[in-house]
Amino acid sequence: MNKKTKAAWGLALGAASMGGAWAQSGVTLSGIADSAVRHVRNEDLGGVTSLVSGSNATSRFIFRGTEDLGGGLSAGFHLESGVALDTGANTTANTLFDRRATLSLASKQAGELRLGRDYVPSYTNWVRFDPFSHVGVAASANFVSATPVGPIKSSFGASPNTTTRTSNAVQWLMPAGWGGLEGGLMWASDENGTAANGQHKVKGARLGYAAGPLVVSGALTRTENNLTTAGHFDDRVIAALYDFGMVRVSLALRRFEQADARQNNVLLGAWIPVGNGEIKASLQRVSFSGSVGAASLDDNHARQLGLGYVHNLSKRTALYGTLSHISNSGALAYAISGGASGLAAGGSSRGVEFGMRHNF
Repeated sequence: MNKKTKAAWGLALGAASMGGAWAQSGVTLSGIADSAVRHVRNEDLGGVTSLVSGSNATSRFIFRGTEDLGGGLSAGFHLESGVALDTGANTTANTLFDRRATLSLASKQAGELRLGRDYVPSYTNWVRFDPFSHVGVAASANFVSATPVGPIKSSFGASPNTTTRTSNAVQWLMPAGWGGLEGGLMWASDENGTAANGQHKVKGARLGYAAGPLVVSGALTRTENNLTTAGHFDDRVIAALYDFGMVRVSLALRRFEQADARQNNVLLGAWIPVGNGEIKASLQRVSFSGSVGAASLDDNHARQLGLGYVHNLSKRTALYGTLSHISNSGALAYAISGGASGLAAGGSSRGVEFGMRHNF
């Protein structure tokens, strides 16, 4: 841990210990502790068993504060850090509040102005329709990777990308009470930096409708950096969810595009309440088309099946289990995290995990 990180930890813990002095500002400490035992077997490579963090919900701690300014106005901050519960390390090296670091001014009538590091509109619009919340062996995140040749790799290489978050962002979020409408706008500067330093120019928008059992929404996030000289990187999402009572069903389509390369992700999800728990299932398919230079991306596709159950022991504590299977075709070699490396193109990956989650 470097000196800057140690100093940030000291300030954060010091602020938490001053709860009495800051009580009128509404400062709170909360978070999630989640850990699971996972076994992944990749075709022809055998199986690997490991202890992992954040398979039902990402392990994290959050410092949050608000102040009522009167007249329907409020100010607030949100500092959120991911924690690898199996090792105790930060989930992002040299970045303490990697998940979110924002300052905001909110109005009940005009919405919220938010500054700092946060989720991009497309991710916000995608993750709510994933039964596994983008984490675990059955996560839709398994098909959002810069490993295969395609638009994500062309736009970011091995550098931090904007498929989930961006730094240096200015956002406007719609207020509640606009007849079920929701959404917002985002702009972020690269501050003359490069993709290798996680600096990108980002423009994004999200618009949706949520009322009663129906949710429909769409989003676009456009990114430019020093690697996108052949064309900007677009991340588009269109999705819908309907609650039938006995089951909630979602359908989401996400398209990544850069220059002549395209990646299409389709997700069908379901949540079925059962007693004190919930059965979750998803079917996801990813397909590539177009080209990167002289390399054709056609006929590369993969499929993932996920099935899980979450049993609530209380309002804050749950036990869970999840199964997943990925099958690849063409040049793709997607694999569940935690297995042996070196899966051959066209191979398959299977995973199972059992864990516990506690909200605090």
